Amino acid sequence: MDKRQLVEQLSEQLRSTAKVAAEAKESAAHEARFGATPAEKRMDARVALEYANLAQAQGRRERRALGELEVLARFSPGRFSEQAPIAAGAIVEVEDEESGQGRTFFLAPVGAGITLTGPGGDGQLSVVTPASPIGRAVLGRRVGDVIEVTVKDETREWTITYVG
Repeated sequence: MDKRQLVEQLSEQLRSTAKVAAEAKESAAHEARFGATPAEKRMDARVALEYANLAQAQGRRERRALGELEVLARFSPGRFSEQAPIAAGAIVEVEDEESGQGRTFFLAPVGAGITLTGPGGDGQLSVVTPASPIGRAVLGRRVGDVIEVTVKDETREWTITYVG
């Protein structure tokens, strides 16, 4: 699997997030300044304050996405053998011990929670970071290891079935 494609998909999604946040920030800032008449602002100053707070939050979201893009620009995931210990850049497949259902993760330094599409539209991968519960659980592990992960207050056992 070409991990460069995954990194580019992740970059595209982060650029999109930054763009949407920048537009929302500008819109909220405009509403905070011009969205109500002076009389309306005197009657209910909360509206302008809420728009100003929204603009600040969207600004933080934009800066976070841009910062993640900078980290991703320096990220070059390598190849992993099946028996290599898991580290950032690995594609990891796990199987749920009880249900037998599998999941595939891309361990990246940023972009937690983003879903990527495999090459040629083949399957989906969830991005996890080394700081996430799943990322911490798989770091340093190998194919065949069993990990316990708590997701939404439910502990699950997964067997690592592939590292690439």
